[in-house]
Amino acid sequence: MTWNAEQKMQFLFHLRQKGVTDSRTLGAMEKVDRGLFVKGHFEDRAYDDMPLPISSGQTISQPSVVGMMTQALQIEPRDKVLEVGTGSGYQAAILSHLARRVYTVDRHRRLTRESEKLFHSLDLHNITVITGDGSFGLPEQAPFDRIIVTAAAEDPPGPLLAQLKEGGIMVLPVGQSDAVQSLIKVTKTADGLHYDELCPVRFVPLIEGMAQD
Repeated sequence: MTWNAEQKMQFLFHLRQKGVTDSRTLGAMEKVDRGLFVKGHFEDRAYDDMPLPISSGQTISQPSVVGMMTQALQIEPRDKVLEVGTGSGYQAAILSHLARRVYTVDRHRRLTRESEKLFHSLDLHNITVITGDGSFGLPEQAPFDRIIVTAAAEDPPGPLLAQLKEGGIMVLPVGQSDAVQSLIKVTKTADGLHYDELCPVRFVPLIEGMAQD
């Protein structure tokens, strides 16, 4: 499913209404058609502001949350970004239009395979897809200017904080259950870590180890 001009206009209008106002973020989201990342029964809901089921029991996040997370990262054109939780690949595709290099990790081989194919078909050549346990980050590629986590942990994972550059930003959902989670922005400074709470969210949990699919 691909979008038409009216769907695109409505989609962007709704993002602005929900507080996504950064012009670079909106520009990147305009370039990435969410309809290409939603398959099967839910294709006709691809442009609604709601999370939708994808393969491997995971979800594609609602567009306004993707926009808020992307905006909070404040990505610069030379940045190297780590995404933990590739999922459908939608978030990584948006990041690829903002950053120099995107590394995305997922524990589900099926999801990384599908995403890699889609990135290739869209000529997004600055994304590296890795099947692995993202809760430990990617030490061999660290440090990162920006880190985004698309699954909820009780606290920001230590290995990820360690792989964030000084001056870097990490955005992630934190919470002890799927009912009570907050989107957090962590800025690493010379004096330590600075935390900002952005908004309430609901994400799948961050799970250690590899999936069986």
